[in-house]
Amino acid sequence: MTTPWYIAIVVAVIIVLALAFYAGRLLWQVKAQREKIAKQKAKAQAELSKKREERNAKLGDSINLLARAMKEKQCEYSEGCLRVWVLLSQYAFETERELQSEFQGVFKMYDEVKDMPTHDARKKYSKKEIFKMDSQRWKAEERLENEILIDCDKLISEFYPLPGQENVVFS
Repeated sequence: MTTPWYIAIVVAVIIVLALAFYAGRLLWQVKAQREKIAKQKAKAQAELSKKREERNAKLGDSINLLARAMKEKQCEYSEGCLRVWVLLSQYAFETERELQSEFQGVFKMYDEVKDMPTHDARKKYSKKEIFKMDSQRWKAEERLENEILIDCDKLISEFYPLPGQENVVFS
């Protein structure tokens, strides 16, 4: 072969080596970027999990406190069930659960009073209408008392108070 061919082959080899080096560098950058993204996702997932656990702990503490208050007759069943049901609906359970069947008494009481007005909304009604709603609520509390107390025991055993809150005394 002649000299121009040797020069062309050497130039071609240099170009191929340069392109191979560039491609390898790009592949290394993609790998590093994927690792960085995976680390960021893992960190975000861990933070999300931690926040979820903290939120669940606070919700569980509130549920436990309300259940103990209802059990000790320090909170009306209607108010307690209304609050507990809202907290249960916000609690992030590990698996999907059928809360209506697990806590039937609480749900029945919630269902009975959920549409009744509270606080300032009650002021729009006459005393007669308010007494009628209160009578309906009291009858439901009396009718569902045993089921609600059973549910309170379940709630107390499933949801724990935050550390330092387990000895809260109701007066």
